[in-house]
Amino acid sequence: MDESLHAIEVEAGHPLRLGMHETGGTFHFSVVSRHATGISLLLFDRGNREPTHVVELNPEQHRTGDVWHIGLKGQLHGKGYAIWVQGPSDPNEPRDLGPGQFLLDPYAAAILNRHGYDHNPDPANPFAINLVVDHAFDWEGVRRPRQAWRNLIIYETHVRGFTQDPASNVDHPGQYLGLVEKIPYLRELGITAVELLPVQEFRDYERWRPGVGWGSALRNYWGYNPVAFFAPKAGYASNADPRAAIIEFKTMVRELHRAGIEVILDVVFNHTPEGDETGPTISLRGLDASTYYLLTPDKKHYVDVTGCGNTLNCNHPIVRTLIIDCLRSWVVHFHIDGFRFDLASVLTRGQDGAMLHKPPLLEQMAEDPVLRDVKLIAEPWDAGGAFQVGSFPGRRWAESNSRYRDDVRRFWRGDAGMTGAFATRLSGSAALYQNAGKSPLNSINFVTCHDGFTLNDLVSYAHKHNQANGEDNRDGSAENFSENNGIEGPSDDPLIETVRLRQIKNMLVTLFVSRGVPMLLGGDEFRRSQAGNNNAYCQDNEISWYDWSLTERHAGLVRFVSRLIAFRKAHRVLGIGEFYTDQEISWFGGEGRAPEWQGRENRIGCVIGESGQEAANERLCLLFNATPAPCRFALPETATPWRMAVDTSKPSPGDIAEPGEEALFPDPGIVTVSPRSTIILVAG
Repeated sequence: MDESLHAIEVEAGHPLRLGMHETGGTFHFSVVSRHATGISLLLFDRGNREPTHVVELNPEQHRTGDVWHIGLKGQLHGKGYAIWVQGPSDPNEPRDLGPGQFLLDPYAAAILNRHGYDHNPDPANPFAINLVVDHAFDWEGVRRPRQAWRNLIIYETHVRGFTQDPASNVDHPGQYLGLVEKIPYLRELGITAVELLPVQEFRDYERWRPGVGWGSALRNYWGYNPVAFFAPKAGYASNADPRAAIIEFKTMVRELHRAGIEVILDVVFNHTPEGDETGPTISLRGLDASTYYLLTPDKKHYVDVTGCGNTLNCNHPIVRTLIIDCLRSWVVHFHIDGFRFDLASVLTRGQDGAMLHKPPLLEQMAEDPVLRDVKLIAEPWDAGGAFQVGSFPGRRWAESNSRYRDDVRRFWRGDAGMTGAFATRLSGSAALYQNAGKSPLNSINFVTCHDGFTLNDLVSYAHKHNQANGEDNRDGSAENFSENNGIEGPSDDPLIETVRLRQIKNMLVTLFVSRGVPMLLGGDEFRRSQAGNNNAYCQDNEISWYDWSLTERHAGLVRFVSRLIAFRKAHRVLGIGEFYTDQEISWFGGEGRAPEWQGRENRIGCVIGESGQEAANERLCLLFNATPAPCRFALPETATPWRMAVDTSKPSPGDIAEPGEEALFPDPGIVTVSPRSTIILVAG
């Protein structure tokens, strides 16, 4: 033990709670490492690379099983700490434990010098320090909104990109507090939940990449490269003090909750930036690579089903505990309402990498008492070939429904034979979920998301344009089901612009009248563009930032989306968490004919009305025409006349009526839907 341990009293500590935490004036620290032969805890003053204290943990006193633990009496709030691991040269580990390597605590709530793992000139020895934090915060009595699934209108956005552009006109651009300044906009739009791209502290730069190695300096804009699962991103705070990130993140959550808006975090538990056996040692690798990662049978290489060099061993009991503890921390300390799990199929893989029928991690998440009412959303695939849309284990899980995305895009593009698939998606994707005892609310419906084209680019580009990413346009999906409607990229041709705007409205209408949970990509409501880049993960610039001047240029579309969301909320039948019965929906084709489910022409109509004693006496008629020619539909008879609610062929404000101000439809028998347009009629 170092003689400099004045003013700090060392105790045995206890192993029952991992990480650093204070109890009764004692700071307890514990960490799991099966193969370590020695561990030291180093304490630092802020701004100092030399430790003020070095505490060696005695295995006889400070180790219980595989848990190393210690208690420290003294004032540690605001001090930094790091882990120093000693271990044998183990042939069963793809990398020695690395004597002298400073490691991040897997449970770190904040990082004192976050640039240490980005800018250190020695990639094999990054220098970063954990911060001892206090989670005290005044929530001012604001409670979680506890929105029902059927009431969710999700807005996916990026904390920095949302307000970084000068046109955002906020006092805190690119920050948690900048998002707070835009809450009135979100409320006016009708949003009830924001889904934030990763805010778990991540590496700012992609310095190591599979197949490339060191030297790439691409910006890690999206944030899918976490170094500290428990810590909010310090770079989104107003100053460099990592405590500011905790306070300002909580402030953002509190104010969103005050506005009735839930907060869903996009979380990454499938890989870390430590990469494969050639990558840096930052935390988990230095503690126990074979515990935390999936390894090849010879234990010399990392299994990679994430495309990022390694795969977390998620169903190992130690890693399961880490993940559950992390989710609990975000719920308890930060009042988070839900989580969207990146590459969630990794969570269903066993310790041999094979898919599990009943993954213990998913069962534990679903049944954990702290997480019992938290929303769980899976991205149900990974880079290793798993694709579980409609079959992700567990009824409690909602899924990002990529089949919805593709079928809606293909229908409106005019691909032949898509009418039946389109009707299925509109009705809640029963073929995917009903037989498994799930409901439409298990489907997160989306047409666009961060990963791919924006909605504007979907109708403006036939091909991806990712040259700015530095990979010769090889990255990003080549199968986008997009079209440019006459010319690749921006156009000032009024005819092209008319068709593009109409197609944007068609897909937005489809999204908000479909059963399931709608998710809107932030900025689609004002035609945000990424210049045809469908994989802007490294573009921390104008390509990704929201140009808020577009809200004025496309004010009519913003109004359209706001009224469209209000329309969904006003008509309960659209958000019911059950599949339609034959009494609730009837389908018909053009010219009074039966639907042509596999026909070449994508056009379909339906009448929707609730059944049962509590049903409101109202009906909706939805008419979709994805063909380049007008289509006549014969309207079903109603006890009350039809009124025009939406016509995407009309310019604003005639494209959507104010609630309760729908004009009487003049011809009760026939309606003509313009080319590539949607009409919604209401009766009752």
